[in-house]
Amino acid sequence: MITRCPLCGGNVKVPDDALPGEIIEHSCGAVLEVHVNDGGLVLKLAEIGEDWGE
Repeated sequence: MITRCPLCGGNVKVPDDALPGEIIEHSCGAVLEVHVNDGGLVLKLAEIGEDWGE
């Protein structure tokens, strides 16, 4: 699936087996998170903050 980067508007290839919550890095430097909207996958800028590993 090809969709648009919400930051730069460039094309982003999303793997067919992508799952909600999956993180995809775009060539513009944006870190994107896969979301489901109306049955389809959309990309939103990922919120990176807390370190869940600690």
